[in-house]
Amino acid sequence: MSDSRIRSYAPGRVNLIGEHTDYNLGFALPIALDLGTTADFEPDPGTGTVVAESDGEPEVVTIGPDTAPGDVSGWGAYIAGCIWALRTAGHEVPGGRLRIGSTVPVGAGLSSSAALECAVLLAMTAHLELSRHELARLAQRAENDYAGAPTGLLDQLSSLFGQQDTALLIDFRSLEVEPVPLPVDESAQLLVIDSHAPHRHAAGEYAARRASCEAAAAELGVASLREADDDAWRRLPEGHNRARARHILTENARVLAATEALAAADFATAGELMNASHDSMRDDFEITTPHIDLIAAIAQQLGSHGARMTGGGFGGSVIALAPAPAAERICADLPKAITDAGHPAPTVRRVRPGRGAHLL
Repeated sequence: MSDSRIRSYAPGRVNLIGEHTDYNLGFALPIALDLGTTADFEPDPGTGTVVAESDGEPEVVTIGPDTAPGDVSGWGAYIAGCIWALRTAGHEVPGGRLRIGSTVPVGAGLSSSAALECAVLLAMTAHLELSRHELARLAQRAENDYAGAPTGLLDQLSSLFGQQDTALLIDFRSLEVEPVPLPVDESAQLLVIDSHAPHRHAAGEYAARRASCEAAAAELGVASLREADDDAWRRLPEGHNRARARHILTENARVLAATEALAAADFATAGELMNASHDSMRDDFEITTPHIDLIAAIAQQLGSHGARMTGGGFGGSVIALAPAPAAERICADLPKAITDAGHPAPTVRRVRPGRGAHLL
């Protein structure tokens, strides 16, 4: 690429606690990862067409200036969605060549899609003065309305606002992002355990959970579950909507309690809240799998402060918070325990909170 290129980076994310709360205008506590996606963009003012290629994909994707939802599928849909979102918002997008590289594993629940969207948008808007919140909404529109995944803003805000050794308390009603120090040391290490069972929340189950939450809010007479009191789920009749609402309302309380615990370096309490979150996702929201449940249980048995599924569900990864000796045991012993149970060997990665999206 020539010297006119613009190079950007955006990280993936892992959510410590607060699952499916974002589109319910609640709270979550994610971190940006030290794994991310780079976008090299070489603008060509003479054309409105973007030609995109990726280190991890065999095909080259050509995206015309008038692209609309349905025109591009696969990994290229996220790039086409960014271009479409920018242009429908009235922003000029030059054509050119785009090359993508990434260290975020796809399908692991670590938001490789949001990392891609945020890196592409940052490179393509380097000439504009867009706020991080505006970029997050554009990325969300690309994912929701073009790629077809009805996600909230958790992934995009995490990628854009991340800070080194810092968790992010996000209030999805105000979109305020509050930093929470989370240094990685002997008493608190973070492990992401990739089950190698890819999550597929664009396939309908994610949308079904969102619809159930909206129905529960309507039954309670509120605009969103954020407006309901903590025990409002008790007023709903037995069934899916009651269970879904109970997860969201109790999860919001767990996020706030975990934030206080981490701020006080009370990792044991934070871990107990993570475990309770996993139980709620399993029993009330019904988005875990026996495979994921086993990984979380073994991480807990090996001495983690806490371990829970992270991401949209139905596969993906488990996040564990552990003291250093337990982290060593998990790295050494958990993969064999999972393969002995007949599952693929998981990949255990040590991670730490990383810097958010930026130009390189």
